[in-house]
Order: sequence, then C-alpha cells, then structure tokens
Amino acid sequence: MNSAYCSVAIDGPAGAGKSTIAKAAAARFGFIYVDTGAIYRTVGLAAQRAGIDRAEAEAVTALLPELSIRMDYGPDGTQRMFLNGEDVSAAIRQPEISMYASAVSAVPAVRAFLLDMQRDMAKTSSVVMDGRDIGTVVLPDAGLKIFLTASAEARAKRRLAELLQKGEDCTLQQVMDDMLQRDAQDANRAAAPLRAAEDAVLADTTDFTLEESIEYVCGLIRERFDLEEK
Repeated sequence: MNSAYCSVAIDGPAGAGKSTIAKAAAARFGFIYVDTGAIYRTVGLAAQRAGIDRAEAEAVTALLPELSIRMDYGPDGTQRMFLNGEDVSAAIRQPEISMYASAVSAVPAVRAFLLDMQRDMAKTSSVVMDGRDIGTVVLPDAGLKIFLTASAEARAKRRLAELLQKGEDCTLQQVMDDMLQRDAQDANRAAAPLRAAEDAVLADTTDFTLEESIEYVCGLIRERFDLEEK
C-alpha cells in the first residue's frame, strides 16, 4: 500500500454510527469516505431483485458475473452506488436490504469479487473506510484501525431515529430484533466474521453524543498521522 496515503479502517456492528462518523471524519481531513456496507447492499439488492433467497449462496455466486458495480461521488462528496448503470443509492437503504447485505457478505465468492474494488480505493487516495472486516481483511495494514461499538439499546435507538426520519414505519423492538439478528449473523459467519483487529482502538460510544463521537475519532486521526483538519 502506498505510504503517501493515509488509511483509516473503522469496523463495528450495525447501528454503531460507523458511516456517519467515518463520513464526517473524512470530510474534516479531506480524505475519501468509503462505505463498504453500501457495496454489499448493492449485491444484496441485485439478489433480491433476481428473486434469490438470501440464504442461497450458490445462486448468489452464480449472479456475480452479471453484475457491474460502480462507486462514484457527487459534487458534495456523497458516495453513490451504481448497479448495472442504475443509481441505486436510495434503493439499497431499504430495511429488507440490510439482511440481504449481511447474508451475501457471508459468501466467500462475494467477498473475493468485491475485495479489489475496496483495496484499490486506498491505493490511490487517503481514505476512511468503514465496514465489518476492514481492519482484519480489507486493509490489514491500515495506519489506524478503530473498532466502533455501543450498547445494543443505544444502537437500536439511533437506527430507529434514522428510519423514522426517512419515513419508515417501524418500532424500537423491530429494529432491536433485526439488529441483534444481524450482529449474530455477522459475528458467526465463516468468511471474515465481525471482530476487532488485534491492534484496533476500541471506541465505545454508548454515552457519547454524535458530535463527541466524531471529535473522538478525529482526535485519533490527528494524533496517529500528525495531521491538521482541512
């Protein structure tokens, strides 16, 4: 990996605030923000649209050669996902696609299919990349690894607020149940299970506000790379 670029790997369970915090931190330092979860959501969306049960690993694998997945950035720096030329940035955020994303991410062929795309981003730019195996598999040599977590209740409340703001009709219990199911699925999968890298900084944000969480992560970046914010 080119030492001219800084790489920050942020891993953690669903609802820990990884994407929001990583995006904010990237903006402050002028890094590119890479939401790897969106890439897996795109594969999950393709499987769902093809009528494939999310547990059918062989069918998901057979679908991969038909997929063209591209990541791009809007004028405001917002990451956009394209599936076979279609902008699916909004479609991949449907609650049902979360479980599809978790299921397809457990398929070794899917992970191999997407690995180079993720690594190439860090070879040509300074990045803040978040996901579930960034520090352990995708960027094992990242200059800074952070494992971001919070209590299940705190994570569920945060995710519920996001969904309600988007007009989704759901309850705290539904969000909590889905989150715990995904936690178990991600942690127990055979391919690249969710876990903290041995050299990751553990950041528990249960009692932090969003701004406090962002400031904490930015502080880690400043200290590790001796950088000033843009």
